[in-house]
Amino acid sequence: MKNYGQGKSTGLVQGAIDTPITGFSAKDLKISPAEKTVLRDLAKRVAKIAESRRMDDTRRLWKDHNSLKKTRPVVFCDPENGWNEIVTEKQMKCSGKISRRWEINLRKEIFWGEEMGDDKPVDPVFNVTYTVSPDDWGVEAVYHKTDQLGSYVWENPIKDYKTDLKKIHTPDFTIDWETTDGCLDLASEIFGDILTVRLKGLWWWSLGLTLPLATLRGLCNMMYDFIDHPDEIKELMSIISRGLIDKLDYLENQGLLSLNNDGTYVGSGGFGYTDGLPSGDYTGDVRCIDMWGFTESQETVNVSPAMYEEFIFPYEKPIMERFGLNCYGCCEPVHSRWHIIKNHPRLRRVSCSAWVDKEKMAEFLENKYIFSYKPNPAILATPVIDRETIRKEIRRLFEITKECRVEILMKDNHTIGGRPENVIEWCRIAREEAENLA
Repeated sequence: MKNYGQGKSTGLVQGAIDTPITGFSAKDLKISPAEKTVLRDLAKRVAKIAESRRMDDTRRLWKDHNSLKKTRPVVFCDPENGWNEIVTEKQMKCSGKISRRWEINLRKEIFWGEEMGDDKPVDPVFNVTYTVSPDDWGVEAVYHKTDQLGSYVWENPIKDYKTDLKKIHTPDFTIDWETTDGCLDLASEIFGDILTVRLKGLWWWSLGLTLPLATLRGLCNMMYDFIDHPDEIKELMSIISRGLIDKLDYLENQGLLSLNNDGTYVGSGGFGYTDGLPSGDYTGDVRCIDMWGFTESQETVNVSPAMYEEFIFPYEKPIMERFGLNCYGCCEPVHSRWHIIKNHPRLRRVSCSAWVDKEKMAEFLENKYIFSYKPNPAILATPVIDRETIRKEIRRLFEITKECRVEILMKDNHTIGGRPENVIEWCRIAREEAENLA
């Protein structure tokens, strides 16, 4: 632990693991010989961890868990913005734009494998994502950042339905092939004899509809529109749904999708290892039906179940129907909507946030779905954490969900109190409680 924390933040964006982070260009494709040596040494450490018996056991645990077999509760921690308090400038050696991103990604894998103590699978791969432009829906929101942790306000582009709806179209995007191929070639040169380097199509975190809806129309306007403009908001939802389906069609037809039945992060938590994908008629061309899918509707957390059923669910379902297995939900408490959500096809993983009614969801999910629990991350936000409260919360969760298929995921952290020890201690307690049930 002495090699972590206690330094200035790297300032690098830390989203959920496997969130596509690009922003590179061809001019960034330069890594010095010294930086290549740093990266290769880190990659060798990752490869050693990935080839261990412990990681073989971890992958099997996730496969069994995702197949709804009875296992101990699975534990995973992704500190997200808290990573900038774990891997700091004190540890970083590279200075280039791409080399720094690759360095911190490798250092995170090493921390997971050597220090964290959770069930994160470390795989002997190095993924390069496509460098793409943001989706262009025909209109553009104007963002105003308000702080360094990611919060912002924005100006919604759809101000009048009669005139502005005509401007919306299927999202266009451009792949920067020069940068994408350059990154792949560079990664192959540096890591190719150590890790399996692969181009990985990570085209979305979520296919939920209400973030685009709120972005285009504005969050407050959206809430009023359910009453004041019901037909118009349904039309906009239909356009967004159709647009995402058209994008999926394009990605399929162009061979741009990648399987996520491996150590890929799926949904709002968990890893994709499963023997249930790809589909039985898979021939090598990846289709949505060969993959995990994911939607959520966090922006409608205060919308009634009846309104969710009328305005949101009918437009989510055609997207979920495309996928072989599905995840649903993120931070929204889903218990009041479960009677609707359960009608999504091939649903397997259900997010149960800190605000969910755990007793109700345990009764609803039984052993037929994965109970994906996200505790409140605020409990790790102070320099001195309350271990007793952490243990009581986790123990109570496991008591409530003893007949369920449970994973507990610490994520969405903005800070871990400046102490990497906080996440390690949380994982230790969670693992102890999970293993006590074995």
